[in-house]
Amino acid sequence: MSRLALITGASSGIGQALAAHALQAGWRVVLVARRTELLQAWAQAQPAAERVAIYGADVRDPQAMAAMGRACIAAHGVPDVVIANAGISVGMDSAELEDLQVLKETLEINVLGMAATFHPFLAAMRERRAGTLVGIGSVAAIRGLPGHGAYCASKAAVLSYCESLRGECRPYGVRVLTLSPGYVDTPLTRGNPYPMPFLMSPEAFARSAWRAIDAGVSYRVIPWPMAVVAKLLRILPNALFDRVFAGRPRKPRRGG
Repeated sequence: MSRLALITGASSGIGQALAAHALQAGWRVVLVARRTELLQAWAQAQPAAERVAIYGADVRDPQAMAAMGRACIAAHGVPDVVIANAGISVGMDSAELEDLQVLKETLEINVLGMAATFHPFLAAMRERRAGTLVGIGSVAAIRGLPGHGAYCASKAAVLSYCESLRGECRPYGVRVLTLSPGYVDTPLTRGNPYPMPFLMSPEAFARSAWRAIDAGVSYRVIPWPMAVVAKLLRILPNALFDRVFAGRPRKPRRGG
């Protein structure tokens, strides 16, 4: 039987590209989303539609995700790879009360949603002593960007969470990989009012991501030039960092 990948947030962008690449490589694919209509339409258009299964669940609801996981294992077996890709990116201003809700939702989806995605499969993967959990981070985790506090904070949490989980899973033979994309041409980035160096297509990201998964690495920045930028940003003194980003257009707020 072909290998099995479970992917959240696959209705568009990176998640959809990851799913398409897996199908082309002969994998079976389980896709999870809150609203399944887009996934159903996409799956029916694929040449290998019979290798796609779709489940409806909200990653912010651990109980719903646990039920989804039990159903997935019963019907398809324990996945070989689980990719927690669901995420949102919205600008915020902490001086605006309604933007605190943006922060709450971003942390729930990007961080709690990742843990809720991994949870249903951890015990079975540990018992099997095999499997890979993939968390989608971001180079935005490296430094806090003005107006982008919710997203930057959530992705910094993703990096730390995946690092902690990697240490917990290593004795059981379960791998944890953190992928940190730079700028990818998706609905999350198309409204950005600032330059996006090394912008890449979702398909190009997916190819590099699956190479990293197959290689068994623990962390990778995609594309590689953004890894150099990330290292430079990490060591940049605060005063210089603040000057570099002073006056930079901000991520649009909700409804902005």
